[in-house]
Amino acid sequence: MHSSRYAFISILLACPAAAAAQDSGEEVVVTGRGLADAPGDRAFDVVTIDRDTIATNAAARLESVLGDVAGLQQFRRSDSRSANPTSQGITLRGIGGNASSRALLVFDGVPQTDPFGGWVALPAYATDRIGRIRVTRGGGSGFYGPGALAGTVELESATPDQLAPFVGALAYGDRDSIDARGSAALVRSTGFATISAAYARGDGFVPTVAEDRGPIDRAAPYEQASGAVRGVIALSPGTELQANVTAFVDRRERGTPFTDNASEGADASVRLVGRGHWGWSALAYVQTRSFASSFASIDATRRTATQTLDQFNTPATGLGGRIEVQPPMGDAIRLRLGADVRDVRGQTQELFTFVNGAPTRRRVAGGNNLTAGVFADGSAEIGALTVSLGGRLDQWRIADGFLSERTLATGAVLTGLNFADRQGTEATGRAGLAWRVANGVTLRAGAYRGWRLPTLNELYRPFRVGADATAANAMLSPERLAGVEGGVTFAPAPGITLAATLFHNRLADAIANVTAGTGPGQFPLVGFVAGTYRVRRNLDAVRSNGLEVDAAWRSGPIGVRASWSHVDARVQAAGSPLDGLRPAQTPRDQVSGTIDARSGGVAAALTLRQVARQFDDDQNSRTLAPATTLDGYLALPITAAIAVELRAENLTDTRVEAGISGADIVERATPRTLWIGLRYRPR
Repeated sequence: MHSSRYAFISILLACPAAAAAQDSGEEVVVTGRGLADAPGDRAFDVVTIDRDTIATNAAARLESVLGDVAGLQQFRRSDSRSANPTSQGITLRGIGGNASSRALLVFDGVPQTDPFGGWVALPAYATDRIGRIRVTRGGGSGFYGPGALAGTVELESATPDQLAPFVGALAYGDRDSIDARGSAALVRSTGFATISAAYARGDGFVPTVAEDRGPIDRAAPYEQASGAVRGVIALSPGTELQANVTAFVDRRERGTPFTDNASEGADASVRLVGRGHWGWSALAYVQTRSFASSFASIDATRRTATQTLDQFNTPATGLGGRIEVQPPMGDAIRLRLGADVRDVRGQTQELFTFVNGAPTRRRVAGGNNLTAGVFADGSAEIGALTVSLGGRLDQWRIADGFLSERTLATGAVLTGLNFADRQGTEATGRAGLAWRVANGVTLRAGAYRGWRLPTLNELYRPFRVGADATAANAMLSPERLAGVEGGVTFAPAPGITLAATLFHNRLADAIANVTAGTGPGQFPLVGFVAGTYRVRRNLDAVRSNGLEVDAAWRSGPIGVRASWSHVDARVQAAGSPLDGLRPAQTPRDQVSGTIDARSGGVAAALTLRQVARQFDDDQNSRTLAPATTLDGYLALPITAAIAVELRAENLTDTRVEAGISGADIVERATPRTLWIGLRYRPR
């Protein structure tokens, strides 16, 4: 099997186009990346995470790596081993969220948010496949595309210089946990091909804190797997073809009966990149997703669980494309012109109103969202001044929305709603200045406007968390964010950087889960609710002011990194009891600091993170306590290629509160988890 696979790759890399490139005598440089970073990016708050930093993360999971960037957070503190997958939306700058991402995540140019729900399938991204991560704080739906409200997270696959013929790691951890990863690469002068796989499982921990547990509470096991195949080939000295295929499967339980979650998906993309006199890129992709989740009602003594909802399938697809060109403008001016389109459709299929343990009704709801836009983004370097200016115009459409509810026994229609199609346009963009006032000192200023279309999940799908339920709203308006920022970057010597940024953001028509009633009782579109009943609604706005500070120092093998985000975020909702309150799940302060050492195959890192208290609900009545955690990583070489890895997550076993249900039951995030393993990587 292996020999036939490598034979196929060898044939691919020896195709006539590559041979023609070699015969031309011109230098062939294959990177596997898109077009070069824009010089105008220096006007904004950009944090880069390199491959060495990714490799020494204690959890070896994407969400933990992103935790090094203060202010970048998921909707809840739990990671992707124990959280409900729908809570894995990412956001920045304290503007809150309701599980859908308010920051745009792209991998090799392809948007990664779920086509139906807008959350991110974090177990799909094995960290050893990633070569670089760039986080741009601050929005502006320019050439990045719609969805970049609070910022953009760019993941890039490993480049040829970062690859080895074979790399593998196997670790065993607390609670009978296994973490296995492996990849193989074939690199030639005219291209390369990689295949990689990852597998993780564990018996899990009990999410409910000890003092709130009852006989019904139990450990929450997980099992996750992902794989990827990638090929990059030079079609000519200045043109390369990149093809990616990825797939993942994710199974979790939430710690009580009837709380299983299942996610799976597959992506395929093809990108052509030209780096000649005219730079250009053309991308096409397809995404498929399926999600299933079950929910339970638990009695006050936590002795019995009764199934209340079986969301047995939520299929969704995403189709998209993007094309851009960089006309030759000279060394001092860079211009990008292009267009992109994304079409998503999906539906939720659910069984509900359980009687004597059996469902009596079926609900199907879904629709289709389309965004299409054109953009221009340019930068100019005028002596010590860099000017960046970009904008885009989007057309959007919300169509084919429906909600159908029927009885299972007779098929009688209980609800049959078809929602009116809607469409509109959005004009957005960003502008920035970077002024190098002295060697190592740069002043920055920027302004931006971004937007996001409500997801199919927000428009049509009700959901439950424990005894609480939230209804969808088919008439939600798009979210629109306007912001300004200013900052300074110091780089007084090689290996030393310090950046500070002040910002003001205002998110208009912010979509939030707004409390509308308290059970027990029957409520519209969700049925019986024992706890709190909420409805998705557009608030007037969320206003967020804050400060971000990032520092890095490296001297030889020793390095230090630190990141701090301080945010004062408030809801603006005239006449509502929410006016002036903090958005749910938004801490005022987040801090991350890491010290690491790398020498002769030995690698070590200690990471301290602190998150301030935050509120679990929109009414600020349920407070999640602050938490400080310590992670550790140590790799000790046995041979030139084999090393022992020791990893420690939450070494001090801090209680990290992740949620509070309507019955005041506290859920926690990952407790102390120790790992020991072997890593193979030839040097």
